[in-house]
Amino acid sequence: MHLIEVERKRELHDPNPLRQRLAELGYQEAEHLTEVDTYYSRPDVDYMKTIECLRIRRRDGFAEVTYKPPSTSATHSDADVIAKRETNVNLSGPDQADAASQLLEAIGMIQLIRVEKDRTTYRHPEHENIIVSIDSVTHTGTFVETEVTAVDPDAATVHLEEVETELGIADHAVVSLPYRDLVMAATN
Repeated sequence: MHLIEVERKRELHDPNPLRQRLAELGYQEAEHLTEVDTYYSRPDVDYMKTIECLRIRRRDGFAEVTYKPPSTSATHSDADVIAKRETNVNLSGPDQADAASQLLEAIGMIQLIRVEKDRTTYRHPEHENIIVSIDSVTHTGTFVETEVTAVDPDAATVHLEEVETELGIADHAVVSLPYRDLVMAATN
């Protein structure tokens, strides 16, 4: 069985109370990095409409190509919980991201937008399947993304809601759009 990533994004006007709550609960900062994502679409299928994702991600010493299938009522719930299987291909190094971009453009893919974000990721030493990330996204603001991985998406969704409540973020506004769409709206 494949693990499903269940995640939800919320607005975060001030990250300091959340950072304090994470520390109180035993979460530890796992990494801080800057990611640059370049998103693509097909000329015959508008990934903005199908809510598909094809991106090249770059960060310090790392690059990958990721594909996420279209969103449907089965993958995107009414509560804005997203449960999709991702396909990730790690590139041999960050210099390969340029080659991947050239390849995608050579086969007709269309570059949509670049998204730059500073991400701080927190993990709890006893709960490896939970990731909490605080993202500061250029041109759009600050957000918290809570992610739970599991085999059963329904159980993972319940767990996600429990984690959000425990963190004190369950009342923050849910953001249903991907960063790609938020940045496109803010810069157009």
